[in-house]
Amino acid sequence: MDITPSIQWFPGHMTKTKRMIEKNLKMVDLVLEIIDARIPFSSKNPELDRWLNNKPRIIMLNKCDCADENVTRAWIAYFKSIGVEAIAADCKTGKGLKALDAAMRRVLTEKQAQWDRKGMVGRAPRMMIVGVPNVGKSSFINRMAGAKRAKTEDRPGVTRDKQWVSLNNGMELLDTPGVLWPKFEDPAVGEKLAFIGSVKDDVIDTELLAMRLAVYLREFYPDAFYARYKLTAETAGELEAYDLLKLMARKRGMLVSGNEEDTERMAIVFLDEFRGGKVGRISFERPPIKENK
Repeated sequence: MDITPSIQWFPGHMTKTKRMIEKNLKMVDLVLEIIDARIPFSSKNPELDRWLNNKPRIIMLNKCDCADENVTRAWIAYFKSIGVEAIAADCKTGKGLKALDAAMRRVLTEKQAQWDRKGMVGRAPRMMIVGVPNVGKSSFINRMAGAKRAKTEDRPGVTRDKQWVSLNNGMELLDTPGVLWPKFEDPAVGEKLAFIGSVKDDVIDTELLAMRLAVYLREFYPDAFYARYKLTAETAGELEAYDLLKLMARKRGMLVSGNEEDTERMAIVFLDEFRGGKVGRISFERPPIKENK
């Protein structure tokens, strides 16, 4: 039986963000779209292609240290195969960010030549940062600025207004609030966004979400999952989703009166540990396979 929950979350401020992006687009030279390396498809707002109107763009697969390295490499190759500049990075540690300068030079080659012809040699570009909630935009700003300029928390909806950040090299970054889209046509997209924390937990059934995550990890990343929660294929391999969550709670000693498993607490801890990268390097999505013509 398919128990994929239908998750929709589009607060009013996200409509404001859409207008903000469209209004300020003419003020920047390129756009950095930050997506989550674990779910590159589901964390990529399908509305952005229309909003950005062919503005030069770089895609950054952030939190690459939480994703399956081989899968991330395949995504980078896929984006480049369709003519989109893409890099992998981890904004909290700074890993991969050095590749951004070279990527910017590649996408701004024509614009840089125009600046040089106009005598604007050395002009620093202006870049807009966009992405869905909780993909690491603020962590990127802080890493690039060398100081804590943007508020960061491991939950969606922290940044609510645009903010300009000036770097030492003269470059200016325009940070925008995270923005989702009004309706997830595929329920699995909303579910994966909920896995990584891009949808507020108070609009979803946390236990059901944890059960879905546990079943996925058991199927596709059993070694990391079993090791983290002291499970084995013999004890956990055939359990129903709720019984699996109960076993995880018992293994952690999360019990309430009557020796019953505290599945609610286990669900919260499990989701927090996954989002923090403690379960291992996990990817939920593989790139499309391009057909040979």
